[in-house]
Amino acid sequence: MDHLDELENQSIYILREAYKNFKNLAMLWSIGKDSTIMLWLARKAFFGHVPIPLVHIDTTFKIPAMIEYRDHYAKEWNLNLVVGTNQKALDEGMNHEKGRIVCCEALKTQGLQLVMEEQGYTGLILGIRRDEEGTRAKERYFSPRDKNFEWNFKDQPPELWDQYKTTFSEDTHIRIHPILHWTELNVWEYILREKIPIIDLYFATPEGKRYRSLGCAPCTGSIDSTAKNVEEIVEELKNAKTAERSGRAQDQENTYAMQKLRARGYM
Repeated sequence: MDHLDELENQSIYILREAYKNFKNLAMLWSIGKDSTIMLWLARKAFFGHVPIPLVHIDTTFKIPAMIEYRDHYAKEWNLNLVVGTNQKALDEGMNHEKGRIVCCEALKTQGLQLVMEEQGYTGLILGIRRDEEGTRAKERYFSPRDKNFEWNFKDQPPELWDQYKTTFSEDTHIRIHPILHWTELNVWEYILREKIPIIDLYFATPEGKRYRSLGCAPCTGSIDSTAKNVEEIVEELKNAKTAERSGRAQDQENTYAMQKLRARGYM
């Protein structure tokens, strides 16, 4: 086996363990590269069928191409897609001009909580990685939250030698992170090997711009790049000096903003 086989096998094992041990699970699909390879891994884990509902939180500020991509592959792959929106917050005028952290919490965190409560989901599978952002490095593969989805990053179960804690009290909200051990380069190497169809916002335009990380349109900036395909992105990343989320505005607000946001239930 090569390193991608090892990564894939561990992720598939985690997905199957989650499905075996927890009821009423959902999987978050943000349309970005990480959640899309997680979806690909789930299709492998369950032999082409994804038995877990896919949740997309639509803030209504997403780049239109993301919604087109979502709807196309939800149909092609026969996914059970559940779209959630915090309509009350939008009706009250919530947007990024009120502060990006405030907006993220209202439209993403609270939007997710509404879907989880409405659908009765008790656990959520997410495509986060330790190397992506500092607070994610504190996560576990099976990460407990309280009934309000709040995360105490100082009180996480040990995970040694691939032994995972999968028994929790009934009122625990569980988050599962199957690709926590991957890196950004691993993700693109895997996309290349598997020929995974990925949204073309990641590829450079004739003007020399592309997205490295995807989010809401007002809060996501492009980067200078000439990488027009997956092979070129892989080569570009081998020499990258900037952080992956350097174009995400909410990460720049203050040092501990993302940690506070995630502690309150953000993805």
